[in-house]
Amino acid sequence: MAYRTKLPATASVAESKGDGRLFAPSAERNSAPIVNLVKRIAPQSGKALEIASGTGQHIVQLALSLPNIVWSPSDVEEERLKSISAWVKSENLLNIKPPTYLDATETGWAKSLPQSNFILLVNLLHLISWNETEILIGELSLALKTKGIALVYGPFMRHGQLTSKGDKSFHNSLIQTDPDIGYKNDLEMLNLFSNSSLLHLETVEMPANNTAFVLQKDS
Repeated sequence: MAYRTKLPATASVAESKGDGRLFAPSAERNSAPIVNLVKRIAPQSGKALEIASGTGQHIVQLALSLPNIVWSPSDVEEERLKSISAWVKSENLLNIKPPTYLDATETGWAKSLPQSNFILLVNLLHLISWNETEILIGELSLALKTKGIALVYGPFMRHGQLTSKGDKSFHNSLIQTDPDIGYKNDLEMLNLFSNSSLLHLETVEMPANNTAFVLQKDS
């Protein structure tokens, strides 16, 4: 199923720039830390897939910073896909493919795409159910080349606990909207990665109490 449209207002805040581009303040804030981490862990060349690219702010910065990688953005919302195209056009970037519709919570999507050397997933797992998370990570593994690298970023529980007042408030607003969604437990994520043939290389603590899992396809 497509990602949920009924979410608290704090889950997806973006404003129009009047030229087709959407601007999300949160994407602006976390762009530099994400780009810096990707520059450290990603291959220097190859094919990269971004799942749930959102406004397109991240992938534009990534394409500017890693010009030898061919980037493929994706999303489920038509407005977001248009925004991605507008951001790419505004920067005149040639190493980004046209954005494609992709519902990463559907079984079988990996078969429709060429395998990637690098896959990026930012700020989605807390907005989908655990069952959908299992499907997404399993398909992500299938979509990744052997020894390819994946980065999964977002807000997570630590050892089953919400560790800040802001996280508690946001998580509660999510589960009040839909009890099946909300923050995932980092320990359960590590187990899911292992069961999906993804080797956990490191966990990186990111700004605003976010977590980044660096993974490698091991077979």
